[in-house]
Amino acid sequence: MKSLAWGLLLLSVLIIQATILPLCAIKGIRPDLLLIIVVSSALLLGKEQGVGLGFFAGLLQDLASGNIFGLNVLSKMATGYLAGIMEQKVFKEKALLPILAVSLASLFNGIAVLLILATLGYNVVLPVSLVNIFYGMLYNAVLAAPVHHVVRRIAAIE
Repeated sequence: MKSLAWGLLLLSVLIIQATILPLCAIKGIRPDLLLIIVVSSALLLGKEQGVGLGFFAGLLQDLASGNIFGLNVLSKMATGYLAGIMEQKVFKEKALLPILAVSLASLFNGIAVLLILATLGYNVVLPVSLVNIFYGMLYNAVLAAPVHHVVRRIAAIE
């Protein structure tokens, strides 16, 4: 039952992210709801959940976007793992936790993507990319609390 709920959440968020969120983009920057879900689930349920959801969220995003296959898989798995390490070390009831965690995770994920692209030989314009990562981080932080609430309700399903 729980796996079905996570799968439906990822698929529905992917559809929203691919269809509605481009209409809400500010200067070409839009939030990454799948990343927020990965981070929130990792904070609540641990690194195994973070890596697992990171893999499937990244895979779905790579399949839907048509970009470099595996780029989002690698970055979201690493981000989910790092967020999951913090599961035992944070107070899950704190309201600022998802906002701070998603902000840091967005920064890490963006830099990981840049490093992967640079390693593969792609031309990365660093100043522009860092500004885009920063604005994406702010956008994700705004949506972190409501998405975290949804993830917490799904995590509570037995």
